[in-house]
Amino acid sequence: MLNFAAMNQRELFLRHVAQTSDAPLAIEIVRAKDSCMWDSAGKKYIDLISGISVCNIGHSNDQVIEAVKKQAEQYMHIMVYGELIESPQVKYAAALVSHLPPQLNSVYFTNSGTEATEGAMKLAKRVTGRSKMMAFHDSYHGSTQGALSAMGSEYWRNAFRPLLPGIIHHAYNSDEALDAINDELACIILESVQAERGVMAASEEWMQALRKKCNEHGVLLMLDEIQTGFGRTGKLFAFEHYGIFPDILLLGKALGGGMPLGAFIANRSIMSQLSSNPVLGHITTFGGHPVACAAGNAAFEFLINQNLIRDIERKQKIFVDHIKHPLIRNIRSMGFMMALEFDSYETNKRVIDTCIEIGVFTDWFLFASHCMRISPPLIITDDEIKEACTIVRLACEKVSRM
Repeated sequence: MLNFAAMNQRELFLRHVAQTSDAPLAIEIVRAKDSCMWDSAGKKYIDLISGISVCNIGHSNDQVIEAVKKQAEQYMHIMVYGELIESPQVKYAAALVSHLPPQLNSVYFTNSGTEATEGAMKLAKRVTGRSKMMAFHDSYHGSTQGALSAMGSEYWRNAFRPLLPGIIHHAYNSDEALDAINDELACIILESVQAERGVMAASEEWMQALRKKCNEHGVLLMLDEIQTGFGRTGKLFAFEHYGIFPDILLLGKALGGGMPLGAFIANRSIMSQLSSNPVLGHITTFGGHPVACAAGNAAFEFLINQNLIRDIERKQKIFVDHIKHPLIRNIRSMGFMMALEFDSYETNKRVIDTCIEIGVFTDWFLFASHCMRISPPLIITDDEIKEACTIVRLACEKVSRM
């Protein structure tokens, strides 16, 4: 019989928590506040990835914590989708649509961004009566089988085939994709900015042409803002950079203010088609959980009331001005989505590991492993930015001498 009491947290973690790689960092974080985290030895890390763009307003925000406590005292899980009116859902849905184009007025809350993708794909097929979809190379929409089918990388898709049929992939921001739009497509799913490719944005002209072609062929335009939403790119939603809006908007990550929450948002006339033929066209046990919605709404209110988006462009410039080093070949950025490009994955990994050793937490991108991810909390201070940049430059210097 195993003696669990004699094992430390790291041993228990490696034995009993499912691993997604053969070399996890296994850092035991015991506290996180604002832009920083602390491990069990008391070491401080400046967090430059915000839990992969989840903690836009920082860790352990006081208003979010208070909202969670208050809601937990009233009720937690009762029956999320059904006949009950739950005020946290209603308040948050109303708040979200008040900051969106009037056509996007109906919110379906889910457990995560991945489930938002799944629900939206079903909705597009139901509304159009079509089954074919277009997605893009180097795109990421989640890891469940429908979302994985839309993922733009055969490396991750291949091991899990057969997947959902009828999904074609084209190059992002290409004329080839525009030419392939036809009356057989139910929807086109794409990221407003390709995050895991290392922060690659489309041109405004291409996005507008895509919107026009979708209108002409009755194809629903589905924009994935799971990473880009809530101020990350310097706008509340990244589609605002392009002068368009989607038919279906996918949200997640920062939506929950640190709690698990996703959503897909569409016009009520579209969304209502999930309620008949068949009834309960998409259901979820925990999607839109009252505590998660209370947390998300509090985080959203903080983001808006503190006008955090106002400072993103200025803070982005501080990063770009202070993080430069000869080892860094290129810096791509759109607001607080940034990619530092190195000559190889090996160089990038050495820099990342050195950053973590010194006290900056960051990682790489799924489809751009030679690039370092920079997506800090929007509340990070100027001094923290400069300190983080100093550490990244120091790490680069150490690696360059290896």
